[in-house]
Amino acid sequence: MRASYREDGTVSTDDDFTRRARTVSRRVIRGFNQDALRHARHESGFAQTEVARLAKIGTETLRRWESGTASPQVDLLARVAEILGVAISDLVRVPETERYPGDWRVLRGMTQPQLGAKAGITTQTVSCVERGVISLSDSVAQKMSAALGISESELRAAHARARNRPPGAPA
Repeated sequence: MRASYREDGTVSTDDDFTRRARTVSRRVIRGFNQDALRHARHESGFAQTEVARLAKIGTETLRRWESGTASPQVDLLARVAEILGVAISDLVRVPETERYPGDWRVLRGMTQPQLGAKAGITTQTVSCVERGVISLSDSVAQKMSAALGISESELRAAHARARNRPPGAPA
């Protein structure tokens, strides 16, 4: 087991590294609209505490999403959207002509590991394609586009945008 010491003297183990690696790919970074979430909750007639309970998340977590002080994790947002009876695309708004591969994944409510498993490719490959750091092979394009439910041309266009984005811009 890999272990290292933190500044506070506690030990960080392999489990900590694995947990951190899993959460990196779960963040909704682009296009999350906290006002749309709050509106959808109000329209559904649910209190924050009820949505949080049904989605099995903390009430404070939902409050932070609605206030814009935190960005939801994709899988948790998918649960909330289902409870509210809305599509993730109602809560995460990125114009189709500006989407990166990661935006398509988010709109499908999947984490990188979930997409990798569904497409039959590694999570690392998903991550590299989303960031545009590798070329998109025909095989990977076929598998990812099928798993995302989009055309290969849509995936290739999103990948080209990710590869050609300005330095420092998140993908």
